[in-house]
Amino acid sequence: MKVFTMGVHVLDVLVRPVEAIPEGQGATLVEDIRMTAAGTAGGTALTLAKLGAEVHSAGAVGSDPTGDLLVALLDRAGVGTEFLVRRTDTATSASVLPIRPNGDRPSLHLLGANITYGPDDVPWDALARATHLHLGGPELIGVDVAARILSYARDHGVVTSVDLLAPGVLGSFEQIEAALPYIDHFLPNEDQVRGFTGEDDLLTGARKLLAAGAGVVAVTRGGEGALVVTQDGAEPVPAFVVDVVDTTGCGDAFSAGYLRGVSLGRTPGDAAVLGSAAAALVAQGLGSDHGTFDLAAADAFAATATCRA
Repeated sequence: MKVFTMGVHVLDVLVRPVEAIPEGQGATLVEDIRMTAAGTAGGTALTLAKLGAEVHSAGAVGSDPTGDLLVALLDRAGVGTEFLVRRTDTATSASVLPIRPNGDRPSLHLLGANITYGPDDVPWDALARATHLHLGGPELIGVDVAARILSYARDHGVVTSVDLLAPGVLGSFEQIEAALPYIDHFLPNEDQVRGFTGEDDLLTGARKLLAAGAGVVAVTRGGEGALVVTQDGAEPVPAFVVDVVDTTGCGDAFSAGYLRGVSLGRTPGDAAVLGSAAAALVAQGLGSDHGTFDLAAADAFAATATCRA
């Protein structure tokens, strides 16, 4: 599996646990502060590399110290960073995440350079030699640009997948419709399915995405697991029971596990099981890069861990 993770790259600063922000100039002690690479492209790249894929990231980051650290963290994880472009006039995207004791993660986010990525930045020849393209956050670069990149990949025999960044409440069908015919595997969360399709019923929304051209829709549902919808029907995939420390990066880990499963010839349902296992392993620590697992360890976890009823 030679995969391009293209799109959103973020440096996360995570603080845990945070029950409340101190008033005025007040201070409080915490247990942990970490910085990790993240984003619908960057976070997915981390877990794909752990699962044995050859991974190359493509996107836009700043030429600032934040960008230097983000690139270094990806390099250290074994992700190729030669196709990340460095902007001199825009900051690197970053988030500050005060993690609550139950694992919830409100966010303070800087969009930064992610929204500047465009066709002139795409390494077209290298992309044509990949086996997979995962485009994270296409709504930030515009649906026409996203459709052009995805259609090019498809024309060159590259398996395509997409995950969204925006919450469902900010979404509309027009933001994604033109790209859907070029997406082999669409990996939104349930809030995004409802928000972007305008459908209250999750299955109805997923089927609307299929009707518009997506090949498979694998929807993450947090603690409820996932729902895999194809032309042949819908298959629920339960989540695994773990002690959740932080949910940051769990959706990206699911995407990585799912796509690694697809690359190994597994059915969409079985690929989603690997995705759920990767998400559960990441959720047990702080940040998108948590865990030292590999493919064998993730499969072993999936075979022995308890599923939610």
